[in-house]
Amino acid sequence: MPGVVLPSFPENVLIQTLPVVDFDLLKNEDFEETEKLWDAATKLGFWYLKNHGAGDEADGMFAMGEETMDLPLEEKLKFSSGVTGGSFGYKAAGLNVTDDKGTPDTAEFLNVAKDDILSYPTITHRSYPDAVQRRMDDVLKPFVDKSLDVTCTVLRVFEKKLGLQEGSLLRRHAIGDPSGSEARCIRNPGKTRPTIISEGKVIEAPDKLALGAHTDFGSLSFLHHNKLGGLQVLAPGTSTWHYVKPIQGHAICNVGDALTIFSGGILRSALHRVLPAPGEQAFFTRWSVVFFLRPGADVMLHALTEESSFVADAIAHLSEEDRKKFTPNQTAGEWHARRVRGRKVASNVNGTNSYRSSAGMEHNPIAFQQGISEIESAA
Repeated sequence: MPGVVLPSFPENVLIQTLPVVDFDLLKNEDFEETEKLWDAATKLGFWYLKNHGAGDEADGMFAMGEETMDLPLEEKLKFSSGVTGGSFGYKAAGLNVTDDKGTPDTAEFLNVAKDDILSYPTITHRSYPDAVQRRMDDVLKPFVDKSLDVTCTVLRVFEKKLGLQEGSLLRRHAIGDPSGSEARCIRNPGKTRPTIISEGKVIEAPDKLALGAHTDFGSLSFLHHNKLGGLQVLAPGTSTWHYVKPIQGHAICNVGDALTIFSGGILRSALHRVLPAPGEQAFFTRWSVVFFLRPGADVMLHALTEESSFVADAIAHLSEEDRKKFTPNQTAGEWHARRVRGRKVASNVNGTNSYRSSAGMEHNPIAFQQGISEIESAA
């Protein structure tokens, strides 16, 4: 990545406008910034975050990810995340599905558990390649610490706005409790440039999905990128995908399904997917670094109607059938395992292990159906 000059993001594509939230102001409980975050989280569920203070830590993660991804495939596969519902470890390209036809993905993942990072050198879940292990203290832990500061600050805002007691969401994400929270590095190769054949005909490589349409199954996602686009979102009530334009120095944050459930649907987890970047950017490797905050593995997922009259009122306005979607009768750990398992090519079948099940949005079937029906559209 160092020294590579990347082309600019094109302006002739559909771009989703996102609000920019200033983390410095948010942490100081600035009223206007708090309202800006709340508006973003209850409408689209996506926003940019500036002044988050994690830029250097994210750069360290990019360097660690590049060294790890450059290892021989056979070495990386020794640390495979497997097919049984676990996400920690390495996932090779082509092992996840991107639609209900079983089309394989194009992205490599390296997922390092928050628990393993914070307990190092004690192993909580598993071991990782040496390029990861020797950077636990100086790269991974600082990145996770900064990510937890950001995400826990956001949770505090949501607690107040939802009328929950102080610590209600934070204790469901207790740092010391085992969880599915993880730091992820993603590498997605660039497209092959068009091939010119006889008589001036050109064959272009098709756009293949790196990640199919889905909602995140945790609580909050904190995404850093290498200046390349490719992320698309589907706004509620629409059927057209829009790109999220990468902005230097700005992270991209979004709400996941767990917070949607806890809030009775007040907080929104929007469908999104990842394609090759648009324009000339499509021919370059796309790198991302993400921290996923997820509830403790033993935390039951349900709308917090007993703790918030605001949430109770939101649920009361739903049909009896829709209310059931906010009481999935699963722990966060069970929810996580089911969603991961449904994406695996090796275990992808019908029913609870299907792509549709893994993609999420059980709590918002209309939006989910829109996303699936538009899966072939590259608007």
